[in-house]
Order: sequence, then structure tokens, then C-alpha cells
Amino acid sequence: MVENSRDTARARADLRFKKQEEAATVRQKAMAEYVAESDARKAKTDKLRALRLAKEAEDLANTPAAPAKKPARAKKK
Repeated sequence: MVENSRDTARARADLRFKKQEEAATVRQKAMAEYVAESDARKAKTDKLRALRLAKEAEDLANTPAAPAKKPARAKKK
């Protein structure tokens, strides 16, 4: 009787340990996916920012000089 309860207690402890190990593995995998997605998002954002800044610099360099404005006429009194 004592040996049977000891065996069941050990079996329950082993099962609990296995569940904890599986949960830890799932957490590690989820964290790795999160970090990979975060890195990919940052790389894409950096690339798009560089492209936008290059386009803005090109647009600024290619804009024609603004024509000089004529002075406004004085109002008649």
C-alpha cells in the first residue's frame, strides 16, 4: 500500500515536471518568434525610413528655384 502511494506520487510529480518543461519550451519558442518578428519589423522600418529620406533629399535637390516675388503695390489712400 505504501509503495503504491509512493509510485502514484512519483508519477504525479513526473507528470507535473514534464508539463512545466513543455511550458518552458513553448515560452522559449514564443519569445524567439517575438524577437525575430521585432527584429524584422525594425529592419523594415529602417529600410523604409532610409528610402523616404533619400527621396526627400532628391526631391529637395530637384525642385526649381522659386521665382522672385514681385513687391506688392502700395494701396491707394
